[in-house]
Amino acid sequence: MKNTYNLRSLAATAINQVIDNGQSLSTVLPDLQRNINDKDRALLQEICFGVLRYLPKLEWFISQLMEKPLTGKQRTLHYLIMVGIYQLLYTRIPAHAALAETVNGAVALKRPQLKGLINGVLRSFQRQQVQLEERIANNNSQYLHPSWLLKRLQVAYPNDWQTIVEANNQRPPMWLRVNSQHHTAEQYLGLLEQAEIAAHLHSTHPSAIRLEEPTAVTKLPGFDEGWSTVQDVSAQGCAERLEPQNGENILDLCAAPGGKTTHILELAPKANVLAVDIDETRLKRVKDNLIRLKQHATVVQGDGTQPEKWADGQQFDRILLDAPCSATGVIRRHPDIKWLRRDSDINELAELQAKILEAVWPYLKAGGTLLYATCSVMPEENCQQIQRFLTKHSDAHLNDGTEAGLQILPSAEGGDGFFYARIIKQAQ
Repeated sequence: MKNTYNLRSLAATAINQVIDNGQSLSTVLPDLQRNINDKDRALLQEICFGVLRYLPKLEWFISQLMEKPLTGKQRTLHYLIMVGIYQLLYTRIPAHAALAETVNGAVALKRPQLKGLINGVLRSFQRQQVQLEERIANNNSQYLHPSWLLKRLQVAYPNDWQTIVEANNQRPPMWLRVNSQHHTAEQYLGLLEQAEIAAHLHSTHPSAIRLEEPTAVTKLPGFDEGWSTVQDVSAQGCAERLEPQNGENILDLCAAPGGKTTHILELAPKANVLAVDIDETRLKRVKDNLIRLKQHATVVQGDGTQPEKWADGQQFDRILLDAPCSATGVIRRHPDIKWLRRDSDINELAELQAKILEAVWPYLKAGGTLLYATCSVMPEENCQQIQRFLTKHSDAHLNDGTEAGLQILPSAEGGDGFFYARIIKQAQ
């Protein structure tokens, strides 16, 4: 049966929604993927992620091939040309098929009169590809990051910014967290080998396994039974550093989608966990994860800056605050972050984080632990945030052998960019 949709036009539509309308890919894609088959669903995701990863490079190519860009009502066709160039550069789709399907995308987008233009631009690219790639090698577009972000990284990490940028531009590795209630990581690695899934243990994180190639969860041994969870190794560090204990009252704040909530309960199955997030829709994923892993937590919708509305007067032994952040440490997983974030967002987010920290600190028991975490690499959100907090609170003591927390930078074979600071509340 012939498909009734054109995949390239769907990709162009998704990219248009992200770049011109400021929507996240995770919001846009599910609607577009709803009525297409599994193989095409994966290809649509690959094309969208790829175009957003290489956006400045693709923009530069188009600027060399066209006198003026397509604008206004024809803007989606501009992104359709990008989709075509991306396929020619970065996929194994035969060139003739990529060209034909992309040109037909103009019909699906109700602009059949532009088929000739799109075909001409893509064929010009094919002819000039070698020369264009030689010329772009000396162009700032090669870094594939907006200039404001590049500048911030260069200031914060004068010796490491290029490594960070390179890691951000890679496809992310797929990490699993093995449920220690069922298997050790070594035992689960054996199950993966039996399933002919190549993987490696992490040297220091006890439950972490990295797959050599991303794999559908349906192929993972015992996934539906809760034997493993897809979670980056850096994110796994949160519950490990929190060190939850059975019988404790534990708050997981900004908990969605629930990876850290379920990890806490794997480490301390008899802990009393309250999982709170401001986003009602994303809390459904917390509940789904708890069901799959056969765990129990109290799940509440609430604003982190207003704990008086949901904490019900409780005091907590441990608080995990996975603070809302710029997500600049997970760009390789979400390349749209580069184009959705603005320079001004960093200070605004730092202010919000400070508000949440101040609001929730009174709810931590004396002697209790607060683990502050972000998936950011920005000092304003991380070490500088913690330094300010420690200066204001004489009863706050950093307990992880560092001056102001531990910053992990993204690495090709390792984890995402992440920050942790473990703060103990001293009795006054």
